[in-house]
Amino acid sequence: MRLVRHPVLCNYYVTYRCNAKCSFCDIWEKPSPYITLDDVTQNLRDLKRLGVSVVDFTGGEPLLHRQIHEFVGLAHDMGFITTLTTNCLLYPKYAERLRGKVDMLHFSLDSSEKEVHDRGRGVACFDFVLESIRVARELGERPDVLFTVFRQNLADLERVYEQITQPNGLVLILNPAFEYGDVETGEQLTVEELDYLSAFGKRKGVYLNEAFIQLRRDGGNHVADPVCRAASTTLVVSPSNELVLPCYHLGEKKFPIEGRLFDLYNSAEVQQLAALEGRLPACEGCTINCYMQPSFAVETSKYFWQALPSTIKYNWEKGTWKRMLTR
Repeated sequence: MRLVRHPVLCNYYVTYRCNAKCSFCDIWEKPSPYITLDDVTQNLRDLKRLGVSVVDFTGGEPLLHRQIHEFVGLAHDMGFITTLTTNCLLYPKYAERLRGKVDMLHFSLDSSEKEVHDRGRGVACFDFVLESIRVARELGERPDVLFTVFRQNLADLERVYEQITQPNGLVLILNPAFEYGDVETGEQLTVEELDYLSAFGKRKGVYLNEAFIQLRRDGGNHVADPVCRAASTTLVVSPSNELVLPCYHLGEKKFPIEGRLFDLYNSAEVQQLAALEGRLPACEGCTINCYMQPSFAVETSKYFWQALPSTIKYNWEKGTWKRMLTR
C-alpha cells in the first residue's frame, strides 16, 4: 500500500566536479558547471510546493562550491531537512560557515588505516577526516561517519567503530557498495558476509538499513515486480539546472528546469517516464542505496518493515525526529 504519493527527497547536485578520484565512482571524470543561487532559490520554493522534506546537497564534492553554505542555509531556513556528504578535504575551511545548517552531515571514511583509505579515494584525505571530526565536535556538530562497505574492508569495521566513531560519540553509517553502469566495486558480499554486516548494524551507534541487506539477498530490484520508486520519491537536479529521470545513475532523460520545476515535474512527459521507475532494462538487479532508501519508506512492503527499526534507531540517536516534528 502506497503511503506517500509525492516526492520526499531531492538529490541536488551542486557540481559533478570532485577533488578525489574514488575507485568506485566515475562522477569525478565528468565536466561540470556549478549551480547558481538564483536557481536554487526558485527550485527550493518549488520543492516545497511538491512536498519534498529532505534536500541532499551532493556532488562530486559539494564543498567545492564556494556558496555551499548559502545553499544549505537557505534550505534549512525554509524548513527542509538538509544533508551533505563530504570527503573532508575542505570541511575545516567551511566548518564555521556550515555550522548549524546541515541536519545530517556525513564524513566519508572507508578504513582505519590511512594508506588503505587514501588509496581507495585516490587522494590523501584520511588525515582531513580525523581533523574534520575534531573541528566539528569543537563547533558542537555531530557528524556521522559514512563507511562504504566492500569485501576487502569488511574486516576493518571493528577498528573504525572502536577507534574512531565510539570514542567521538558519532554514528557509524554502513553503506553497502553497489555497482552501476560501467563502475564495478569488486566481488559482491557473500551470504555469510551479509549476515555479519546485518549483525554489526544492530550495535549501538551504528546505522544500517536492514532492507539493503534483504534486497541484496533477493537479487536486487526486479523489473517484473519492482521495489524501486526512484522517480516518484526523489527529484534529481543536475548542476546544469536540469531534472534528471528516472535517477542520476541511469539519467535516461534530462529536462531543462528554467524556473518551472513544479510544473515540469507534474507534466505528462515527466510523469510518463516516472511511471517506468524500476521497470527499465537497466533497473534489473539494481541495489542503489540512495534511491532504495526513500523507495522503502513510501509503501508498506516487506522492505518497509525491515527498514523501519533502523530508521527509528538512527533518528532517535541523532535527535532528527524532533526537527521533523517541528517542520
